[in-house]
Amino acid sequence: MIEREPLNRSTKQLIADGRARQEALSKVDNILAQVTGTAHDRNGTVEVTVDGRGKLVRLWLAPEAARYGAEGLGQLIVKVTRVAMDDATQSGYNKVALLLGDNLTFALEQLSGRAAPARREGDGGVTAEEFQARRDDRLRRITEETTDDGSTNGGHDSADELASFDPSSLRSDR
Repeated sequence: MIEREPLNRSTKQLIADGRARQEALSKVDNILAQVTGTAHDRNGTVEVTVDGRGKLVRLWLAPEAARYGAEGLGQLIVKVTRVAMDDATQSGYNKVALLLGDNLTFALEQLSGRAAPARREGDGGVTAEEFQARRDDRLRRITEETTDDGSTNGGHDSADELASFDPSSLRSDR
């Protein structure tokens, strides 16, 4: 059974809130039209840009892309396009969340059937807890490996912990 809580706002405030949400929702389509996502393969032979709706905006192929053959190149383009679409989707949800708030944005994710890439389970991302644990382990190892003159065996200055930081290991969740 759903528990009901009494509202502590007047009817005028509820109407104003409803109109503000309606206005905010009308801006979502414009936001998605302006959002883009770009991705490229590891070798830099294919680069794809799509908009927030999945429309192909730009496809760039390096001359050496022909070495993949028609079928291989087609598969590579599809894979890179999926990554670009994930980038555009996440960027769109991030901007919509600033406008609508997390709860309403999450509801939109559920209605659309396309979850934010950062929320997908088993997608290879790293949670905040995992990131912190890895960082703590790395700092502990650097401290243990520090020699008497202050240098480390890893070649990184312990004062500059960002030298070995890999931003791709982060998982964005807005």
